[in-house]
Amino acid sequence: MSQEFDLVVLGGGTGGYVAAIRASQLGMKVAIVEKEKLGGTCLHRGCIPSKALLRSAEVYATLKESDKYGVLTDSVGYDFRKVQSRKQGIVEQLHKGVQYLMKKGNIAVFEGVGRVMGPSIFSPQAGAVRVEKPNGDQEMIVPRFLLIATGSRPRTLPGLTIDGTDVVTSDEALQWEELPSSVTIVGGGVIGIEWASMLNDFGVEVTVVEYADRILPLEDEEISKEMARLLKKRKVNIVTGAKVLPDTLEKSDGRVSIQAETAGGVQTFAAEKLLVSVGRQANVENIGLEATEIKVERGVIAVNQHYQTAESHIYAIGDVIGGLQLAHVASHEGILAVEHMAGLNPEPLDYSKVPKCTYSRPEVANVGLTEAEARQQGYEVKVGKFSFKPLGKALVHGENDGFVKVVADAKTNDLLGVHMIGPHVTDMISEAGLARVLDAAPWEIGHAIHPHPTLSEALMEAALAVDGKAIHI
Repeated sequence: MSQEFDLVVLGGGTGGYVAAIRASQLGMKVAIVEKEKLGGTCLHRGCIPSKALLRSAEVYATLKESDKYGVLTDSVGYDFRKVQSRKQGIVEQLHKGVQYLMKKGNIAVFEGVGRVMGPSIFSPQAGAVRVEKPNGDQEMIVPRFLLIATGSRPRTLPGLTIDGTDVVTSDEALQWEELPSSVTIVGGGVIGIEWASMLNDFGVEVTVVEYADRILPLEDEEISKEMARLLKKRKVNIVTGAKVLPDTLEKSDGRVSIQAETAGGVQTFAAEKLLVSVGRQANVENIGLEATEIKVERGVIAVNQHYQTAESHIYAIGDVIGGLQLAHVASHEGILAVEHMAGLNPEPLDYSKVPKCTYSRPEVANVGLTEAEARQQGYEVKVGKFSFKPLGKALVHGENDGFVKVVADAKTNDLLGVHMIGPHVTDMISEAGLARVLDAAPWEIGHAIHPHPTLSEALMEAALAVDGKAIHI
């Protein structure tokens, strides 16, 4: 006997469970099908566990320099098993919280693999879901609407076969019981740089091999240069413009080596572990899409601005549709998709107003256009910058590297983008995000009173600097 629901969500990650909660708030009868644990990649293999490790690494790095704060210690060390235990405790606490929210919203949770079925006696249209449970049993559930939120998984490169031991992705690295002495990281994007920063703080010898001509290639160029400078200052080896050659992977004497073509010729990179961090691919396989009219283009599900697929009652959100593969984006997409199902006619998401963060040391955050993107789009650009170096709170905090950069339209004075690198900028970027939503001008940010001493004064000063009015330059 099949069960009927107003909405079935395929995937219980951040986007999926947030959408389910919003649907419940709107009075829908909701079910989630999740093959592993509620919370998905973000909670169990991504955002949360990695940030927990980064925090432990930051504390260790600070303690090693405690004498500059006048705090004297006889010795400083770390127990990585305790680091991992703390991380797991945070994950488990949050997991219980998500489970509570499902009960609070009266959302049915089906454990197992969900597959979309074509038209049948259960449903005259494609979209019924067969749940294949861990014990081998099967159950059919029939939704009025279906939301696909199956997320993504790490990708690799030809010849770099992930074995989970010597050659790993961030999934396996998060489970390390002890740290290796050295790691080669293939990929200098957000995840690669977070791991490079964390491992370096823990004392691991790190080399980053990046295909593009700079690390963090999607950031404003000045931000990328500053991050490279600061990581190199910490003895992280960074090699850019490097194309990893297929079939050069070798394992010998406890070392893993690869070869890459660089400007200086073919180089060999060897370390105890190889961490592959070259992006993620959507989980579109084995979920029954072939039984529908849904189109998969360039490896992701094609949707319209309301997240409807080619089958109008089936929606898709998050990593599985490509775009910005960020937990907060998936959550917002899920809310908008559900509100569209409910006939609320929500405004489509403007992705240029989405804040993006890198939780390395120092942190990086941005919203809107880079200076180069603004110029490429034909804007006459004016820029304001302010360093953290003269900022009282940054000096008190003990980290005054980095800066805030504001990009504006010289003709209209509209705010086009804000880019930050420095202490706690991932917390500061929300103000810039609000400014973008409200279509604020830099002078409006500059005239908002920012308390002293705070790190947020850097944004105020950078905004004032757009028109040459910064005070502390």
